[in-house]
Amino acid sequence: MNQDRYNELVDLLIKANYEYHVMDNATTLTDQEYDNYIREVYEIEEAHPEWKRDDSPTTFVGGEVLDKFDKITHKIPMMSLQDVFNEDEIYNFDKQIKKEIKDPQYVAELKIDGLSVSLRYEQGKLVSAATRGNGVEGENITNNVKTIKEVPKVLSEPIDIEVRGEIYMSKATLEKLNKEREANGEPLLKNCRNAAAGSIKQLDSKVAAKRNLEVWIYHLPNPEDYGIKTHHEALEFMKNLGFRTNPNNRIVNDIDELMDYIHEMGEKRSSLEYDIDGVVIKLDDLEGHKIMGNTIRYPKWAVAYKFPAEEVQTKLNDIIFTVGRTGQVTPNAVLEPVMVMGSLISRATLHNEDYCIQKDIRIGDTVKIKKAGDVIPRVESVVLDKRTGLEQPFKMADVCPICHEKLVKKDAAYYCMNDKCPKQDIEKLIHFVARETMNITGLGDAIIEDFYNLGYIKSFEDIYRISDFTEQIKLLEGYGEKSLNNLFTSIENSKSNSLEKLLFAIGIRYVGAKTAKILARRYKNIDNLANATYEELKDIQDIGDVIAKSVVDYFKDEDNLKMIKNLKMLGLNMEYLGEETSEVTYFTGKTFVLTGGLNDFSRDEAKNIIENLGGNCSGSVSKKTDVVIAGADPGSKYTKAVELGIEIWDEDKFKEMINE
Repeated sequence: MNQDRYNELVDLLIKANYEYHVMDNATTLTDQEYDNYIREVYEIEEAHPEWKRDDSPTTFVGGEVLDKFDKITHKIPMMSLQDVFNEDEIYNFDKQIKKEIKDPQYVAELKIDGLSVSLRYEQGKLVSAATRGNGVEGENITNNVKTIKEVPKVLSEPIDIEVRGEIYMSKATLEKLNKEREANGEPLLKNCRNAAAGSIKQLDSKVAAKRNLEVWIYHLPNPEDYGIKTHHEALEFMKNLGFRTNPNNRIVNDIDELMDYIHEMGEKRSSLEYDIDGVVIKLDDLEGHKIMGNTIRYPKWAVAYKFPAEEVQTKLNDIIFTVGRTGQVTPNAVLEPVMVMGSLISRATLHNEDYCIQKDIRIGDTVKIKKAGDVIPRVESVVLDKRTGLEQPFKMADVCPICHEKLVKKDAAYYCMNDKCPKQDIEKLIHFVARETMNITGLGDAIIEDFYNLGYIKSFEDIYRISDFTEQIKLLEGYGEKSLNNLFTSIENSKSNSLEKLLFAIGIRYVGAKTAKILARRYKNIDNLANATYEELKDIQDIGDVIAKSVVDYFKDEDNLKMIKNLKMLGLNMEYLGEETSEVTYFTGKTFVLTGGLNDFSRDEAKNIIENLGGNCSGSVSKKTDVVIAGADPGSKYTKAVELGIEIWDEDKFKEMINE
């Protein structure tokens, strides 16, 4: 064992990694040779830690555990790209470029669905890696990034440089991880992007290392420092330094070639080893970047074209009916499992009877499934020319699939009116303990169902008496002293929640989180609300006739009043604990939309400030929106606000207005 042997092995393994991960060539080492050599390197480093090099391939296994991520300020801000969604917008982008640049040439790149990262090197050695964050400041993820094999720890030249790229998880890696997690009884990772983001933000770098993340490098922030004139030269320059650039990057000479590239990649999308959600278009000439300039948030020399929501075909094997916490019975499609936008889909909503009849959906049909972003997949349409004649027409259930009571139709939906229906009870309990309601950790969906069936929790009150069954629960698998104590602590803490949390939790029909807060702020405690009249309620902004009647009906029910009395006796808070405002402010009665990341406020903090000043918050931009507050990476809501001529504030303006 000597240092020369150690250095020889490290150099050999670095070369093999570069050939395989960056150049995409077969390495001269077999898998067995690679494993043997890296094992030997590991043994040498254990015996002689003073010999360990910064670029050692053993850094890929991770090891350091952090309490939290520190912040890193980007020397050059990480701007986001403006999204465009159709061909007209692409042609308009080209038209704007041509006003300033004669015969522009573009570089078209795949828009990888992952997590942006900035890598900084000094004298050719990796010194830091950071997330985009708010564009000015990001999280220090250096230890986790060192576990990514494609990220060189030492460059081929000893230069100072910063590069940007996208960390992602391949489809094959996600599939493998989910098989392992399923076998271990762990929740499955939702999709490649979420899995990559969650993995890179693990405080234990060993966990990140096991996730086999990958990276593509796509941007050099200061190319002029290296005498580079075009973006495609910058890509080649970075590749020669040891960075991995995407082989699908392409120079396009005009708008027709660009459109051909977009159509080609749209067709190629499903066959790629990683998820993409669009194409990035960049002006190639770097001098042109200076001429076009930037807005406060976006460069004017680039845009990101987003593919339309992916649509796939599969077989509809069955239609089943599920019962929600309000008793609504909904038809759901049982599908031949199919990948849609990186997720394996086997169920999709069919909304209601009218939807199924209008689209003539039948069991046995081949159907088109659509999923935009992370929303619930839906059956979009039937492929009529694939019908065989053996399909079974849709028939709405007439009795509850759980308790078999006859269903009652209200508007377009059917309801089980049996208040004692077990499924409704379970769904109500699941809703009561959820994060956005009473926030009781340790009572997941499956545990609630188990405790219900065992007779431990049959009502809201029973949750606060669960300690009566401590000895019985200890006999169940997975319930040790620590997990039980954590559960009891969470239950006890929930007693101190402000009134609006409880109002949302108890399941008054039509009363969601926003309405619950309006009522809690207005009536201060539950007794005042219980005595409110229909006339009072319907005149409150954002309440109206339907909600007013629902609230009055709820507090007329003797069972509901008894439940509230019991919860009081168990020590639950029934008072509004939020901030008050009695004066009329600029915010009073106005509707606000938050988009992008704010530096000094979380989304919930900003929302609470607006509501406490008398404003309302909405999740979407419309003509009824008064103000859009835009932070870093604001996305399509910002674009729509511009189109509709809605007032837009940055964070400084928001601070100014709340301090007036």
